[in-house]
Amino acid sequence: MSPSRIMLVHALTESVAPIHRAFTAHWPEATCFDLMDNSLSSDLAAAGELTQSIRERFLTLGRYAANLSGDGGKTAGILFTCSAFQPAIDAVKADLSLPVLRPNEAAFEAALDTGRCIGLLVTFPPSLTALTTELRGMAAARGIEINLMARNVDGALAALKAGDGARHDALVAEAAAEMHVDVLVLGQFSLARAAAAIAPVAGRTVLTTPDSAVRKMRQLVAAQRPS
Repeated sequence: MSPSRIMLVHALTESVAPIHRAFTAHWPEATCFDLMDNSLSSDLAAAGELTQSIRERFLTLGRYAANLSGDGGKTAGILFTCSAFQPAIDAVKADLSLPVLRPNEAAFEAALDTGRCIGLLVTFPPSLTALTTELRGMAAARGIEINLMARNVDGALAALKAGDGARHDALVAEAAAEMHVDVLVLGQFSLARAAAAIAPVAGRTVLTTPDSAVRKMRQLVAAQRPS
């Protein structure tokens, strides 16, 4: 059986390495390819909202990714790694028949399975409201109430973009130390690198979005294969 061909769609260059590491760890047999439009994140920040133009661009990217074929056959699944674009990604989900995953979808499912007091950290400010809304919406769909603590870690993404990964990780670890929760979600793919710097706390689970996403995509693709 040929390896599954997975298309990865990015809006931040910092998301590329974490998701490839996660595939190496959890699904090395998959064949992954990257689509990058790093103008999406700056355009969202400038607009201050998810515009119709940005939604249309996501549909274009999704259709392009779905129709590619080559090494590993046809595209088996699409994983978006950009965390502030839920409605646009949901439009792609509705438009295509193959598995499409939002970047935080699997981690949020795991968080809701784990506890009711949930912490959420981001480093891209537009993601804060978007992901808080997404997580609360998923909880409401399950008919459960959660106690959500969410914050943006100021300065961390700027440090990472400047090449100071140690400073990024230290800032995230400091923020995590203040999160007294059942489960802590590092809400962007670029945050996964900081997980090792976070001091373990008894009774608290730490979830990274790329690892959760790869496990979920592998399950979805396997379910679509002929038995």
